[in-house]
Amino acid sequence: MDAEQKREKRLKTNEESLRELWDNIKRTNIRIIGVPEGGERGKGTEKIFQEIIAKNLPSMGKEPLTQLQEAQRVPYKINPRRKTPRHTLIKLTKIKDKDKILKAARKKKQVTYKGTPIRLSADFSAETLQARREWHDILNVMKGKDLQPRLLHPARLSFRFEGEIKTFTDKQKLREFSTTKPALQQILKELL
Repeated sequence: MDAEQKREKRLKTNEESLRELWDNIKRTNIRIIGVPEGGERGKGTEKIFQEIIAKNLPSMGKEPLTQLQEAQRVPYKINPRRKTPRHTLIKLTKIKDKDKILKAARKKKQVTYKGTPIRLSADFSAETLQARREWHDILNVMKGKDLQPRLLHPARLSFRFEGEIKTFTDKQKLREFSTTKPALQQILKELL
């Protein structure tokens, strides 16, 4: 391996480590998307979150939300005159609480705030979100072929093939594996 290849490999490893570190910092965060602007005047973001939980996830609303550490609106980075509402970040003290809330929200299917549909999701770095988006088309094709695909934390694809569970961190590794399996290569031919 020459010096340039070593440098590239080290750079890629450092970028992955930074992304993992950033995702670890954000691990207890929940991102709320779609809460209308101006709704928090006089209420506070924490109260809005508690109201969302109480109305949409009644089993969670019975427990006091003492695990709430911080809540804030995320400022616009690209266009401050954008008409869509800013995201709200909720920082919880325990990851178990975040997992319970997200699981209950997925089970309910549609979460609303004052009649407006909103979305609760885990907070990830921009790089991780992009990596997760890249798996989207492959996930849809695999679901159609009954391969039981799943997106693991933070952005790894896992699926069942020939009785075994296979996990891949990027498309290149999936491409290399699929060349050894003609059936899988046929399923993913246009996507890889």
